[in-house]
Amino acid sequence: MRFDMRWAFVVVAALVAAPAQHVARADMVDQLDLKSDDFTKADVTRQDVLAAIAKAGANGTADFSGRRLNGIDLSGLDLRRLKLQAARINGTNFARSNLEGVVLDQAWGLKSDFSKANLKGSSLFSTQLMDAKLAGADFSRARIAADFSRADLRGANFADANLSADMKNQSMGLMRGVFKSSKLEGASFKDANLSRAVMEYASLRDADLSGANLTGSELAGADLTGANIAGANFNQTDVNSARLISLRGKEAAHNFNNVKNLDRAYLK
Repeated sequence: MRFDMRWAFVVVAALVAAPAQHVARADMVDQLDLKSDDFTKADVTRQDVLAAIAKAGANGTADFSGRRLNGIDLSGLDLRRLKLQAARINGTNFARSNLEGVVLDQAWGLKSDFSKANLKGSSLFSTQLMDAKLAGADFSRARIAADFSRADLRGANFADANLSADMKNQSMGLMRGVFKSSKLEGASFKDANLSRAVMEYASLRDADLSGANLTGSELAGADLTGANIAGANFNQTDVNSARLISLRGKEAAHNFNNVKNLDRAYLK
């Protein structure tokens, strides 16, 4: 059975962060036709985007909501005037581009490239960025309830970002930041809200989690070797099989004694 795009966002809402025991995300994604035109073809070009931005002017918006921009090269551009809600940007190259404040809600960006892109204050709600390249990207102060599973986020900046579960919008599943098996070495989550975020099996080696709110987050199997956790709140955080080795600032962490499954974590 295959889903068409009419059902894609219904599926996505359940995918973004439903508990692993209730939803097999990979199985559900497999039911989408990722080889269809909606996921692989573009109906605009780089020049079309540049022309729309120029036409919008300094205070206007170039609205590409729901459009297909799959695979085109938009690297190194000032794209702050774009609106990409529900756009298909799979495999699209945004490396080093400026997307500060851009709306990417419900966009599909599988295997897209946002390396060193500026996404400060952007909105990524129900955004799909599985297997994407996001090393060095700046998501500071962004509102994020996106799926970054298996993405490369080494050195990315999530300082002051809100990746927490949206408790007011659960009609189609719990929306929150998902980083399953993601590469987050050296990433910064300083003072970020990660309440109920999913970071299972993620590599957080040498990451900065200082001041972060990790209340109820899922860190099972994650590697936090050398991470800075000073001032972080670990109340009811699940650390089953997590590597909690050479942690920095542990003495200044909050509620570390209230983590779940500490007896099953790797400690040193």
